[in-house]
Amino acid sequence: MLPKWQTGIVKRIEPINENTRRFFIELQEVSTFDFIPGQFVTLDLPIHEQRNKRWRSYSIASMPDGSNLIELVVVLLEGGAGSGYLFNEVVVGTELSLRGPQGVFVLPEQRDNPLYFICTGTGIAPFRSMLLYMEQHQLNHNEIHLVFGTRTQADLLYRDELEALALRLPKFYYHPTLSREHWEGHSGYVHEVYEQLCQGQTTAQFMLCGWKVMIDEAKERLLALGYDKKQIHLELYG
Repeated sequence: MLPKWQTGIVKRIEPINENTRRFFIELQEVSTFDFIPGQFVTLDLPIHEQRNKRWRSYSIASMPDGSNLIELVVVLLEGGAGSGYLFNEVVVGTELSLRGPQGVFVLPEQRDNPLYFICTGTGIAPFRSMLLYMEQHQLNHNEIHLVFGTRTQADLLYRDELEALALRLPKFYYHPTLSREHWEGHSGYVHEVYEQLCQGQTTAQFMLCGWKVMIDEAKERLLALGYDKKQIHLELYG
């Protein structure tokens, strides 16, 4: 059974860069919003007469902390009706109708094998939630590699936070890569990075989140490397 629709009020909006914002939404009908890190909510936005064409789903970027406040990170898409509404019409105090949590893109129960989080753009949201939760609750895990692809350093969402987390959380490694800017880190796309990192690790697990083009190519490459499709978990954006 699907969760019921409920009202959320936008409590804070923070720009990350020119095209990306953090939206902090407080649920009004519950004192605690329980979800599993990696899950998403669906917003019903007034952008179309047909209800199902008004729905936009976003992964929760914050971790469950016992409160009724959640964070969504949204990129403004050219011609995107949903993101356009959120950027141009929504202000602090705006009421939004949302449903959730939903989704099965969550941490594996067994984390004995190397785990690769591979993402582009705002696809980093569910992984941020998972990593913060893992640190907070001191969950046991093998090595975890976050391979995050974007265009420029300005697009590196949660950069300071993730760099600091890599220093605090044992066996967590942060690998940002830029496709349109040369810098001291990885340059190019995510594929070359995870292919190099996972050499010889036949038992690794992969979680992919981002745009369909990236996910399709990553899945194809991983299967070509000999991994089984059961080792690859997907969450598509767009």
